[in-house]
Amino acid sequence: MKTKEKVKYWLKMYPDLRDDDNRLCSNIWAEELGHIEGMTQETPIVEFLKLYASNKFTSAPSIKRARAKLQEECPEYRGKKYNLRKGILQDKWRKDLGYDLQ
Repeated sequence: MKTKEKVKYWLKMYPDLRDDDNRLCSNIWAEELGHIEGMTQETPIVEFLKLYASNKFTSAPSIKRARAKLQEECPEYRGKKYNLRKGILQDKWRKDLGYDLQ
């Protein structure tokens, strides 16, 4: 499954993950861990880190980029922070920076 599809699944199933990349990554990694033979959620962190370092898990930056792109394209996957960041705060920043808000 591609990263964007994984992110879409988790954001649809658990809307509270829409504003929390760390929790989103953790959920995706926990699922991926279950697909690696001999690994469970009780696997020592050292083993997880070795697997992460050898690219056995989706990278955190890839998950974050996929989440951001999905939220940009599909408003139904946006969280509360998205609207605050892209709406009111963006207008304030533009005004503070001297950009014309036509």
